[in-house]
Amino acid sequence: MRAPLFESGHVAEGELPAQFEELLGGYLRHLRGERNLAEHTVRAYRTDLLNLFVHLDRLGIASVAEVDLKALRSWLAKQHTLGHARTTLQRRAAAARVFFSWAHESGHMITDPAANLRSPKTVRVLPPTLDRTTASRMLDEAIATAREGGGPVAARDVAVLELLYSSGIRVSELCGLDLNDLDRERQVIRVFGKGSKERTVPVGAPALRAVEAWLAKARTQLRTDQSGQAMFLGERGRRIDPRVVRRIVHRSLRMTEGAPDLGPHGLRHAMATHLLEGGADLRSVQEILGHASLATTQIYTHVTNERLRSAFEQAHPRA
Repeated sequence: MRAPLFESGHVAEGELPAQFEELLGGYLRHLRGERNLAEHTVRAYRTDLLNLFVHLDRLGIASVAEVDLKALRSWLAKQHTLGHARTTLQRRAAAARVFFSWAHESGHMITDPAANLRSPKTVRVLPPTLDRTTASRMLDEAIATAREGGGPVAARDVAVLELLYSSGIRVSELCGLDLNDLDRERQVIRVFGKGSKERTVPVGAPALRAVEAWLAKARTQLRTDQSGQAMFLGERGRRIDPRVVRRIVHRSLRMTEGAPDLGPHGLRHAMATHLLEGGADLRSVQEILGHASLATTQIYTHVTNERLRSAFEQAHPRA
C-alpha cells in the first residue's frame, strides 16, 4: 500500500513507496528525539528527502535495497538540469548522505549507497556587511527617532538593533530571550542556539543601556496577560515574531544612507567582521556566534582579508 506523498509546492504530487514512508518517519523521529534539531531544520530534511524519494520512485525503485550510487547521482543531475543553485545541490546531497548513513548504521540497509556521493563545489561568496561607520549611523538614527517621541515600539526597536549588532545573536535567539536571560551585573545574555545549545554572550554598554531602557518603561506599555517572561514583545503584547525583527532591521537600513539591504543576519556578519578587524581571535568569535565548527567562522577571515586587499589596491602606488 502506498501512502500519499505530500508537500505541495516542493515536490510533485505522487505516491511514496511504503518502505520509504516508514523509513522517513523513523528518521524524522530520530532527528527530533535524538539529535534535538529545530522543527524548521527537520522540515528542510523532510522536503529534500521527499524530493529524492519521488525521483527514485520514477526510476522504478521501490525499496531502499535497490538504491545505489548511480540512482543518487542521477537525482543530483536532474536537480542541475532544473536550474537549482549549487548551494541547493550541496544541501540535498548532504541530506542524502546523512539519511543513508543513519539507515545503514541503524540496520535498515546492508550498505550505504551515499557514502561516495559527491556534490558540486560552490563558489565561496563573501557575505555583504556593514562598515563600522554605517552601522553606527544606523543605530544613531534609530536612537534619535526614539528620542523624538517614537513611543514604546521605537524604544524596543533600538534595543533590538543594538542587541543584534552588539552580541551577534541569531534572530531566533533574540526572539526566544526571556527576562531572566539578561545578567546586568556581568553584562551578558544567555541564549539557546541551534540544537538547544546554551551559551553566554557578552553585551556592550550601549546595547545594555538600550535594553534596560526598554525593560524599565516601554515594555510595560505593551505588556499583556500573554506576554509571559518574553524579553521582547510585539505590538499586541505577545513574544516578538522573527518577521517583525526582520522588518525592523530592513527598515532601519533602508533609512540609512549608504547601507546595503540586509536582514538580522547581516548585523551578525557585521559584528563578527568588526570583531576580527579589531583584533579578536577566531576561536573567541566562534564561541560568541555559537558555531559548532571553526570552519564556519572562517568565512569572516575572508571578508576581512578582502577588505584589506581592497584598501591596499586603492592606497598603494605599486599595488
